[in-house]
Amino acid sequence: MNLHYSKADIHIHTTYSDGIAGVATILEHVAMHTDLRQIAITDHDTIAGALLARQIARAYGVEVIVGEEVSTAEGHLLALFIDHWLPPGRPAAETIAAVHAQGGLCIAAHAFDPLVPSLGRAGLSGRCAGARAGEWPLDGVESFNASSWIAACNRRADTFGAALRLARCGGSDSHSLATVGCGYTLFPGTSADDLYRAIVCGQTAPGGVRWRFEDYLEIAAYRAQGRWQRWRGRVAPPVEAPVLAEVPSQLV
Repeated sequence: MNLHYSKADIHIHTTYSDGIAGVATILEHVAMHTDLRQIAITDHDTIAGALLARQIARAYGVEVIVGEEVSTAEGHLLALFIDHWLPPGRPAAETIAAVHAQGGLCIAAHAFDPLVPSLGRAGLSGRCAGARAGEWPLDGVESFNASSWIAACNRRADTFGAALRLARCGGSDSHSLATVGCGYTLFPGTSADDLYRAIVCGQTAPGGVRWRFEDYLEIAAYRAQGRWQRWRGRVAPPVEAPVLAEVPSQLV
């Protein structure tokens, strides 16, 4: 039997954290300019944007997975398929348990990148013993992160994931429209439910291309203008305002 394989970008940021593009803008871009039909919105330490995206995604023909890039005490963790917000600053083990308690999945973000807060910098190799095993019982590892400046970090993460039979996933870590879909997770099936099962069973594969130099410059210029101060203060905008401001008029 021939299986259909799909691509999902499981690591996307919006203006609800430090991304440049709003929720509706990202959904429209995905629908019109990519072959993705499953994406995860994973803003830093908030799920407000992801919940909004899930609310309006059907109008764009896109399926949204609610996620959060949680700033644990030891590094960043991608929490996928969640419904409830996870507070930052708690130990990774406690956060992982909280994700699993609500039926979500845990992926080590940019797992061995020394330039960002990664679990690899805090002893990931000794604390994860495999899928749902060890002090940090992860479900998968982001073995391709398109934003990683050091290519060897992705290779190390991929080798680590394969050795422990963790789901090896890919994500764009997108902060702008230009990078959405640069990294992706390949999985058998056509739905978010299929992606969930594939991660649990370790049947995923990472893929994609790294950001261009211009993509880093775009983010740097955006931040230099001071428009990210809202995120730095950890003040999330109300859900109601972006719904009215971002949803096309024919959908309101």
